[in-house]
Amino acid sequence: MKILVTGGAGFIGSAVVRHILASSNDSVVNVDKLTYAGNKESIPSELQSERYVFEQVDICDALEVKRVFEQHQPDAVMHLAAESHVDRSIDGPGEFIQTNVVGTYTILDAARAYWQNLTGDKKAGFIFHHISTDEVYGDLPHPNEHPAGTELPLFTEETPYAPSSPYSSSKASSDHLVRAWQRTYGLPTVITNCSNNYGPYHFPEKLVPHIILNALAGKALPVYGDGSQIRDWLFVEDHARALYVVVKSGKIGETYNIGGHNEKRNLQVVETICDLLNELAPNKPEGINDYRELVTFVKDRPGHDARYAIDASKIQRELGWAPLETFESGIRKTVLWYLNNQDWWQRVLSGAYKLDRLGA
Repeated sequence: MKILVTGGAGFIGSAVVRHILASSNDSVVNVDKLTYAGNKESIPSELQSERYVFEQVDICDALEVKRVFEQHQPDAVMHLAAESHVDRSIDGPGEFIQTNVVGTYTILDAARAYWQNLTGDKKAGFIFHHISTDEVYGDLPHPNEHPAGTELPLFTEETPYAPSSPYSSSKASSDHLVRAWQRTYGLPTVITNCSNNYGPYHFPEKLVPHIILNALAGKALPVYGDGSQIRDWLFVEDHARALYVVVKSGKIGETYNIGGHNEKRNLQVVETICDLLNELAPNKPEGINDYRELVTFVKDRPGHDARYAIDASKIQRELGWAPLETFESGIRKTVLWYLNNQDWWQRVLSGAYKLDRLGA
């Protein structure tokens, strides 16, 4: 199988590419614009072979997208290319509408035209897999608002959409486009919605790498509000396995939620990282005895969702996927990766991003 992966130089996309190249005989066409968060170094050279092709293409460029389909003749599309940072979407929503909505339309319509001209088994086996987020569902009740022991709901595939931010609204829009192209044109599509990812090769504007790198630099560790916001954390390599299972075995027209079964308060995540760094990086910046001393509570993000939590029972029941990493095992692997791969993130920080807050 030849799989066209959009956004394959990004965080989740590169994990998908690495997983496919390392664990199968399938080929990958990696289509990425290489914006600030795209990094070709996230695909190690030892994994690159005749089964791997990189195309620097903007998914909003209809002519170039058409060329990629015609030249490479993929058997499947895994569409991950997206602007993904909530804070950036607050500062500049236009880029999110352009990439996540217009870009998804462009790749969808190119895929439709390509698929309609296929014949036989090639046409019958084609699939367009759209990768989305649990943030399209809005937020869930928080334990602080309910008596102790109350069983709180989870996001399921039937949860109504209620996005809160420009980012999640743009992703909700793209989900609706994918479903419309399936229903109107018959394009064989499948959608997945995931919880918060973390792991190696993560661009340092996101919470986990931001905290790791700020701590190592002796900088403040910003925690929004009181840090009580809850997220369900999913190790990116577990997510990559799930996405590959879906593109190979998912049922056309279905949606699958992917989560790590790891609900944690943001403050708990930050303190866990501090404790791991106390153990694994004991040579602290001058004047610091415990990385927890750097925790700083800052003004909350506008419209900040209180809680996300995924019910991933459908994908486990129907496709046999389950996460392998607990939060404790995954976050230790993540901290160790950043400690052992300083060359990668130092090159990232040499660009325009300087660990500053966005979306205030």
